[in-house]
Amino acid sequence: MNTVASRNTLTERATSAILDVLAGNRRGGLRSILLFAGPAVIASIAYMDPGNFATNIQAGARFGYSLLWVVLMANLVAMLFQALSAKLGIVTGRNLAELCREQFPRPAVYAMWAVSEVAAMATDLAEFLGGAIALSLLFNLPLMAGMAITAIATYVILLFEKNGFRPMEIVIGTLVGVIGLCYLTEMFIAPVAWGQVGLHAIVPSMPNAEALTISVAIVGATVMPHAIFLHSGLTQSRIAGRNARERRLLLRFSNCEVVVALAIAGLVNMAMVIMASSAFHAGHSDVAQIETAYHTLTPLLGAGAAAIFLISLISSGVSSSVVGTMAGQMIMQGFVGFRIPVWLRRLVTMVPAFIVVALGVNATQALVVSQVVLSLALPVPMIALVLFTRRRDLMGEFVNSRVTDVAAIVATAVIVVLNMVLLLQTFGVDMERFAV
Repeated sequence: MNTVASRNTLTERATSAILDVLAGNRRGGLRSILLFAGPAVIASIAYMDPGNFATNIQAGARFGYSLLWVVLMANLVAMLFQALSAKLGIVTGRNLAELCREQFPRPAVYAMWAVSEVAAMATDLAEFLGGAIALSLLFNLPLMAGMAITAIATYVILLFEKNGFRPMEIVIGTLVGVIGLCYLTEMFIAPVAWGQVGLHAIVPSMPNAEALTISVAIVGATVMPHAIFLHSGLTQSRIAGRNARERRLLLRFSNCEVVVALAIAGLVNMAMVIMASSAFHAGHSDVAQIETAYHTLTPLLGAGAAAIFLISLISSGVSSSVVGTMAGQMIMQGFVGFRIPVWLRRLVTMVPAFIVVALGVNATQALVVSQVVLSLALPVPMIALVLFTRRRDLMGEFVNSRVTDVAAIVATAVIVVLNMVLLLQTFGVDMERFAV
C-alpha cells in the first residue's frame, strides 16, 4: 500500500498500547484516548488557515455578527464529512483518492485529479500569502521575503514526517494550540456583544449579494477539499482494526476526536468573525484586508492585540502549508499512482502564490478568491465520499445509516447550489432579490 500514511509508523510501544486498548486489556481514560488522537488534529488545521482569516475578517467587518450562522453551518458540515472520510480509511484500508482511481472511469479520474490539483494550488496560495503577510507586517519585511521564510519553515516541519506520526502530530497540534490561545486572548480584549453573537449564530440572514459571496467563501475556507482527501489517508493504515469489533472502537475514538478537534476549529473561526465585528463593524466596516485589519487593530485594541493577531496568522500559514503538502502528495499518489519528492511538490504548488505576489495582486482579495475556488472544487470529494460510504459492498456493516446518508446528501446539495448561485452572480445575474 503505497501511500503517504503507510510510510509513517508508530513506535512499538504506542502500537502495543493501542492494540491493548482495542483488545480490552487496558482501561479507558484520557491516556487511552490520546493514543488514538492525531488524524483529526492534523486535518483541523485546514479549517483555520489564512483563507479563513481573510473571509472572516471581511464577514465581521462588513456584516457584523450576521454571518456567524454560516460559520456554524459550515463547521457542522465539516464535522460530518471529516468523520466520513476517517471512516472510509479505517474500514476499507484505502484512501478516498485511491478508491476514486479504482472505482471510476479513467477520464473521470483524470478530471477529478485536475480539479483537486487546482484546489491544492488555491490552498497553497492562501497559506503562503497568509504567512507571508503576517511575517512582513510583524518584522517589516518585503512580502516576497515573508513568502520565502514561510516556504523554508514549511519544508523544515515536513522533515519531521520521516520520524513517524507523532512528531508531526505534536508540531501541528502545538501550532493549533497557539492559534486557539491567540483568539481566546483576543476575546478578552475586544468588546463583544454576546447577545448578538448568540442570536446570529442560530438565526440565518443574508443582507445582500456581497454577503452571499462572502458566505460561499466562508464555506470554501471551512470545508476544505484537501482535508477530506487527507483524513482518509491518515486513518487508513495508522493502526488497522483486526476485526469488526476493533474497527467499531477505532471509529468511536475517531468520531470523538473529529468532534473535539473541529469544534475547536469552529470556535476559532467564530472568534475571528466576532473579533472583526467587535473591532471594525461600527466605525471601520470598510476593512477588507489583513494588512488594514492589523494597522486598524493597533489604535483600537492596542499593539498587543495586533501582535497576537499576526502570531496566530503566522502559525496558521506555516501549519496549514505543511498539511496542504501532505494532502497534495496523497491526492497525486492516489489518483495517478506516483509520488514526487516533497521539495518538488512544494515548488509546484507554491509557484502560483509567488506569481500572484510578483504581479502585485491585492493579497487579501487573492485569499478570498482562492477560497471561492476551493468551494467550487469541494463537490468533487464530497460526492465521491457520499457514494463510497453508502455502498455496502465497500463498507459492509459500517455503511452509512439512513440519517447520515440524508444529512450528507443534503449538505452536498447545499454546497452545489451555493456554487451555482455564485457562478450566476459572477456572470452578472442580480442576486439582490434573494437577500433576506
